[in-house]
Amino acid sequence: MPKAKRNNNQKERIKALIDKNIRTVLMMELKNPKIGVPMVNEVVVSNDYQLCTVYVSFYGNKYPKQAFDELLRCKGAVRSLLAKRLDIYKCPDIRFIYDDQFDRGDNIDRILAKEAEDIENAKKGM
Repeated sequence: MPKAKRNNNQKERIKALIDKNIRTVLMMELKNPKIGVPMVNEVVVSNDYQLCTVYVSFYGNKYPKQAFDELLRCKGAVRSLLAKRLDIYKCPDIRFIYDDQFDRGDNIDRILAKEAEDIENAKKGM
């Protein structure tokens, strides 16, 4: 097998391992009521496995920005819990990024529903 393909497979395998375990840590092991249950949308691992970028959102949380700030404060605990679960030489540094795509999607859905209701009311008034 060519070296480039082998390295790509290794990166994908490590990415999948980190992805699976970070989801488990955030959903099952991190017990912080201020955070709730964050949803992991995507995990990106750097080529040298030193940095792991985790895109999270807080669907259904009233205060997602405060939950994200609390998650940033717990970053060391998350990394420690992740390191206990991984069987790789060095646990990557974790960088959390707030992903508000679900919030924007909900906002668009509300706007479209309101417009549809306005159109329906306009048709009834004619």
